[in-house]
Amino acid sequence: MPAWPLAIVTLIILVWFASRWLRARKRRALLATPLPGDWLSILKRNFPLYALLPAALQKQLHGHIQVFLHDKQFVGCAGLEVTDEIRLTIAAQACMLLLNRETDYYPLLSTILVYPDTYVAEEIISDGLVVTRQKKARLGESWRRGPVVLSWGDVRQGASDQGDGDNVVLHEFAHQLDQENPQSDGAPLLARRSQYTAWARVLSREYAELQRLVEHHQKSLINSYGATNPAEFFAVVTETFFEQPLILKKEKPALYEELRVFYKIDPADWYS
Repeated sequence: MPAWPLAIVTLIILVWFASRWLRARKRRALLATPLPGDWLSILKRNFPLYALLPAALQKQLHGHIQVFLHDKQFVGCAGLEVTDEIRLTIAAQACMLLLNRETDYYPLLSTILVYPDTYVAEEIISDGLVVTRQKKARLGESWRRGPVVLSWGDVRQGASDQGDGDNVVLHEFAHQLDQENPQSDGAPLLARRSQYTAWARVLSREYAELQRLVEHHQKSLINSYGATNPAEFFAVVTETFFEQPLILKKEKPALYEELRVFYKIDPADWYS
């Protein structure tokens, strides 16, 4: 195969740099754009956790929302008409996970599919020999290099009660963060390589403890669904971290600290 002419290679590089520069400039403009007053009313009504944020984090969240809504496409399913309320309510919760962090706004994600309520999806189960297909009701799901799928009814329910530790948007977008790491195994991309040792030690211990409690039918602060696998554990404890930080910090301080360092915020302070 003949080598590309130097001029073509140079042009491709220049176009790539120009596109990145234009995107960065557009994002800076969006980050500085205030949310309309009616959008703020929606946030306060639909997402009570927003009201607990310090003013500086609220302002930061507004900018992230603007970028997120510009970059991502929302598609209504099963007859649902996507409104500003739907887009804003989902975007605000997804962007909570980006506060105080360097971010490329879920770069593997371009589309959010929204159903009116709990939907049914086909699940394929294989034990190595037999493949089984079954229908399963779902609140949401996250696909690597694919869409995030959400039930609007469950989005509203999860957002309306900021203290129940149950939030489908936080859950699925935690999966998106995890899926930025090729392994998608409950260890998202951490800021420093040295962090992985403590992360693995603490989360593995807590994951094993949750599995033990579930096996013996005992209650736990962390939702039992987190015992499914390490990826689900990370998504579930993310919900707990944002919605029940005081009790998580008290009962599992080491786990809380790992999440605090990763997310670079301390939600326990919002409740004090």
